[in-house]
Amino acid sequence: MTNPRILIIDEVHASLFPMLEGIGIAYEYRPDIKPIEVCEALVGFEGLIVRSKMRITADTIKLADKLRFVGRAGAGLDNIDAGALQERGIALFGANEGNRQAVGEHALGMLLSLMRNIARGDRQVRDKVWLREENRGEEISGKTVGIIGYGNMGQSFARVLSGFGCRILAYDRFAPEKITAPAEPVSLEQLQAEADIVSLHIPYIPENRAFADDAFFQGFRKQIWFMNTSRGEVVDQSALIQHLQTGKLKGAALDVLGNEKLSSLTEEQSRHFDYLKSAGNVVLTPHIAGWTHESYVKINEVLVEKIQALQEAGRLSSE
Repeated sequence: MTNPRILIIDEVHASLFPMLEGIGIAYEYRPDIKPIEVCEALVGFEGLIVRSKMRITADTIKLADKLRFVGRAGAGLDNIDAGALQERGIALFGANEGNRQAVGEHALGMLLSLMRNIARGDRQVRDKVWLREENRGEEISGKTVGIIGYGNMGQSFARVLSGFGCRILAYDRFAPEKITAPAEPVSLEQLQAEADIVSLHIPYIPENRAFADDAFFQGFRKQIWFMNTSRGEVVDQSALIQHLQTGKLKGAALDVLGNEKLSSLTEEQSRHFDYLKSAGNVVLTPHIAGWTHESYVKINEVLVEKIQALQEAGRLSSE
């Protein structure tokens, strides 16, 4: 008898290995494998764990004669062709539960930095500029926060906000049944009518590309603080910048950009980035909302739980 074998093609926290061994899974750890080599390497493996190395497509798995699952060591599945896996009866899962607390806390930190001018004030003081009145901020307490997308990340943000004395509205077009306290379920139109702060927690799927466009921003009745810790592609950056310039947006906190390879920006993307990096009412971080020492381990725990569930359901075999 041999244990089910999985191929791991991205760097992962070392805690994963004893966890896999503990449930009887054999693994091959190849974080340096080139994307072009993955197709042939998958022959004979029942599982694949990937993070962000490459896009997993029908071509990637065409030689994978025993593949039973693909697990992503992170949140979001936008680099994996779910349809191609479904056609082959291959299970697909992510580990959103592993970094949801990290995302909720980071979103709160960005919001505080934005509304209380923490990042801007820090830069000024380092330059020996001491401005108190000019950096007078706003409190979260008493505000209405609109959360768009109420999966693991949206729910986590709502939980960390719940002690701030703010009203929380949530809109989720795909799973409105998930919306429970401390959030109130509302339509997008009601959220746009009442929100002071808006935070996106939606996946990058075709339906969500440029979800936050000019019409989206125009739909808000108040000036708003805007946040995105999901994927850069769900925001039309031209529209975002236009509404920052007009004052429709009081400020923006962005953990993600449409193109995060800053050395390969197009001319238009460079113009957008130049504006965002110089704007005093914009807070930027390098896609680290879910990136903590704790989440690095929790992601592994979630992956192993899901692999074990496949085992118990008889989806993995020993030969």
